[in-house]
Amino acid sequence: MMVTTSQEELIRDNMALVGHMVRETLFKVPPHVHRDDLASAGYAALVTAAQAFDPGRGIPFGRFAAVRVRGALLDELRGMDWASRSVRARARRADVAREELTRRLGRTPTAEELAELLGVAVGELATIDDDVQRAAVLSLQGFTVGSAEDMVTETALNPEEMLLHRERLGYLHDAVTVLPERLRFVVEASFLRERPLSEVAEQLGVTESRVSQLRTEALALLRDGLNTHMEQRLSPVAKDGCVARRRAAYAAQIAESSTMASRLAATDAQGQLLAA
Repeated sequence: MMVTTSQEELIRDNMALVGHMVRETLFKVPPHVHRDDLASAGYAALVTAAQAFDPGRGIPFGRFAAVRVRGALLDELRGMDWASRSVRARARRADVAREELTRRLGRTPTAEELAELLGVAVGELATIDDDVQRAAVLSLQGFTVGSAEDMVTETALNPEEMLLHRERLGYLHDAVTVLPERLRFVVEASFLRERPLSEVAEQLGVTESRVSQLRTEALALLRDGLNTHMEQRLSPVAKDGCVARRRAAYAAQIAESSTMASRLAATDAQGQLLAA
């Protein structure tokens, strides 16, 4: 089906909408999800939306197209199967085992200790950790693993919703900033710069399994710290444990360094992250 001149104008004028939705999605999905794959699906949906658009219905094209693009991005994520049920089950089992050992030992368990509790070889544990990390998504709604539907947000936010969205992003920005240096490096390199674990491990002079362990530790700190401030929810770890004290100290650092002004300064009025 050919594109008319008016449809071509609609497509050209709304290409930024696709870019915005793709960027929002990329912020919430694992590093192996590529921008080009999502953008291709989004732009294809924009074209079909322009071809199907009927101005006589009284619906603005931007809103009409956003629904189509969102559906296309969801379909693309589902097709990638990046967070299958088996991966989620392994993630839950690994998390439970890690939490149990952390409470028992009062520290982060070693790969050998975790592998023994799970009944797997250390080499297999590294594979499990890698799969888990691919599915470990920092959902801005709760900073937990989410479904594909959770990853693609609605674009028509009212002012109050946009303010809350920007504050969440700001909290995340501030929380990453005050992570211990080694953990911050791992998070920024693997999630923000999308560098392979092998490169991160080489620069730190450790194994990929250790980098995966550090990343898991960083995500746990981020979740606890953000939940403490965003949801006023305490960590489930006993208050007198050294791990609990470390998490409490980290939450206090977030409180000291994060203000409403700093949180909103991390994004523009449309909720887009600003360059550091």
